Amino acid sequence: MRRITAALNKEGVKIGKYRVRHLMREEKLKAIEPKTFVPKTTDSKGFAPAPDLLKDIKTENCAARKIIIGDITYIALQNGSWRYLAMWQDKVTRRIIGWSLSDSMTAGLVISALQKAIGKGLVAAVAIIHSDRGSQYASNGFRELLQKEGLRQSMSGKGNCYDNAQAGSFFSRFKTELIEGGAFENLEQALSEIFSYIEGYYNRVRLHSGLGYKSPLEFEAELKIKNGGKIESFLSI
Repeated sequence: MRRITAALNKEGVKIGKYRVRHLMREEKLKAIEPKTFVPKTTDSKGFAPAPDLLKDIKTENCAARKIIIGDITYIALQNGSWRYLAMWQDKVTRRIIGWSLSDSMTAGLVISALQKAIGKGLVAAVAIIHSDRGSQYASNGFRELLQKEGLRQSMSGKGNCYDNAQAGSFFSRFKTELIEGGAFENLEQALSEIFSYIEGYYNRVRLHSGLGYKSPLEFEAELKIKNGGKIESFLSI
């Protein structure tokens, strides 16, 4: 109710959340709610895990583009096959800064998604790149990319994935709002719909309670104004 109320108020419609609730009941409308998110973690057996650099860091003391969190989820197609979606998200602004879709859950999937974010200039120097302990993130190829770019790797502690829950929460909402329990017709439709959701809706339009009911790009714009045009300089980690 709060998100709908905030969106209507931004459009110039002066209305309160109780009035919104009443009107939705009259029209027999019900908000789509994501399933309760229960974080899960994986363990990169055979690889030395990176330390958990987020353990003692509070988000309010972080700078945009300096903590990037990532995760992978599966995407169902109507023919019964699966595709895998990897994404990287700015922990402070909630913006999805890089994503990639593939038919296999390999190191190349997470590398491709991160390279897109780096190529767009959305990852600051010496940023923390945080994930769970999946083997994709512990691979030589992924770690070589981090070393080449001067980035710091961080992994959730063993059996404790709540410091990466934000990434998993995004996928929970993504599946609830876009897929609604269904499946994409084919890979082309999946790519098109995912692009529209992330780049056209989630980053630009969707209001986030944690951002004061602003979209990620709107929140970024405010940070730039506050900090003389440099989004990542308002606080340091």
